[in-house]
Amino acid sequence: MITMDHIIKEGHPTLREKAKKVEFPLTSDTKEMAEEMLTFLKNSQNPEIAEKYKLRAGVGLAAPQINKNLQIIAVHIPYLFEDEDNEEINHDIDTLDSFTHIMINPRILSESVQQIALSSGEGCLSVDRTVEGYVPRAKKIKLRFQDIEGQTHQLTLHDYEAIVVQHEIDHLNGIMFYDRIHTEDPFHQPKQLELL
Repeated sequence: MITMDHIIKEGHPTLREKAKKVEFPLTSDTKEMAEEMLTFLKNSQNPEIAEKYKLRAGVGLAAPQINKNLQIIAVHIPYLFEDEDNEEINHDIDTLDSFTHIMINPRILSESVQQIALSSGEGCLSVDRTVEGYVPRAKKIKLRFQDIEGQTHQLTLHDYEAIVVQHEIDHLNGIMFYDRIHTEDPFHQPKQLELL
């Protein structure tokens, strides 16, 4: 089971390396690691498990963050729904009420000119401090990746899902989210930057 003890922190050299392409078929160890990455994200979003094992909640994890120099990312984004009283409720996160993928050798094929950033800024499981500022990313991306069986998939992602996947792909290229924040004015907002 992956815990916070397995996640390396900023300053570790692996976080600045380019990850290696993964060959198929996967070894049993690599397949198990990829599945454990996804399990970590689900566990981190479960209040009881997260408290028990002192996990920080995360929606994405890249293999370099657990010191494995491989092009593998896991993403688990639960969708929030509103009930009749307009209160957000979180459905069972193990159903289709989430955007959940293990992506191997992901490639961004194209991206929009329109940019987007989280108004609250981004965080990272490998960064134990608050870094303020907008992180500009493409609002829409077309993506190709392989699953753990080696099947190739292509997806078009928008908004939050696109942001999360771009953040994780950055990890595969040795890029940290704060590298993208404007150095002189962290809250610089050009005209084409939409805030989410």
